[in-house]
Amino acid sequence: MIKTKKRKKSSRDHGRGMGTHGWGARKKHKKSGHKGGKGMSGSGKRADHKKTLINKLYGHKYFGKQGITSRGTKRDTRQRINLRQIELNPLKYGKKVGDKFEINLLNYKILGTGVIKNKLIIKAKEASLSAIEKIKEAGGEIILPTKKEEKKSQ
Repeated sequence: MIKTKKRKKSSRDHGRGMGTHGWGARKKHKKSGHKGGKGMSGSGKRADHKKTLINKLYGHKYFGKQGITSRGTKRDTRQRINLRQIELNPLKYGKKVGDKFEINLLNYKILGTGVIKNKLIIKAKEASLSAIEKIKEAGGEIILPTKKEEKKSQ
């Protein structure tokens, strides 16, 4: 008897072959035991394929050194501003009174980078020597809180 209809090869091959996709036997790639645990475990020499997942879940601080600081070391959190920034836009930081600008930066330390042309009256927490010098040369003044040590010595 002659076959009148022959099935296509693709439909004949359904379910044939291991379908292992390079993992050897099927049993070697079934459950999470072969994939390791959480995080980067079980990645072995193919660690790269988990990096995108880790970065997505945990953020970019997962890899690399985060470091340790001793209890005695505190990060310097003082706010600083350069004279250049104040000079570029003095109205952003204060108001104009006559020909001078009154600037209130009580939580800042004033640093001396930049050239000053305007007369500035600045109230600040601290200031560098170069900043004080430049402000006075331009005809302005800087008002700093007096320290207790200075009062004792006078």
